[in-house]
Amino acid sequence: MREFIAVVDDEPDIVDLITLHLRKAGYRAEGYPGGRRFLDSLEKLLPDLVLLDLMLPDVEGLEVFRLLRSKPEWASVPVIMVTAKGDESDKVVGLELGADDYVTKPFSPKELVARVRAVLRRKSASGESRKIDIPGVLSIDLDRHEVRVTGRTVELTSAEFNILTLLVSKRGWVFTRDQILDHLWGQEKIVLDRTVDVHIRNLREKLGPEAASRIKNVRGVGYKLEP
Repeated sequence: MREFIAVVDDEPDIVDLITLHLRKAGYRAEGYPGGRRFLDSLEKLLPDLVLLDLMLPDVEGLEVFRLLRSKPEWASVPVIMVTAKGDESDKVVGLELGADDYVTKPFSPKELVARVRAVLRRKSASGESRKIDIPGVLSIDLDRHEVRVTGRTVELTSAEFNILTLLVSKRGWVFTRDQILDHLWGQEKIVLDRTVDVHIRNLREKLGPEAASRIKNVRGVGYKLEP
């Protein structure tokens, strides 16, 4: 079945443009003019990815995003924020909250589709049938997209999950920021180096002190997970 993309934006022309290009690229796409209508739709159909405008007329985009992340059954849905705000600080706020990517209006439809494809690809890549364990510290179930730390389940975004699995795959190996970005976005990456630091900080906070202490910053190079 084709992946379903929800486009949450109150500008009809923008919704029409995005859905047109997504459908041409082979996706199913549906537009929602407001946050409330989109949230109501989640009880019937959960999207594979959400394109979320921050400037909505009824419920603010950031509040919609927080509600998405607040429910376990919704929390792993990737979100790309779309907004007219172009300041770097706005991008960082979105990423700090756990967004998987950020696109600023005006944008190239082809670039947007490329970003959608990249986010969905890394979400799919996390579904290999295997588990990774660090005894007494954490376990990762790639089938369920689930991370458990000392018995408790930790909800991670797609980006955080994929960074963690990359670091765990070669414990003790130092990954540069560029290597981490390549792992997340491939050739379609159009993001700031600081993006990696933001995701790492969020990942550490969610994992808790013991597991987080294994993730080390190698100054001027990147990050590693200690064996």
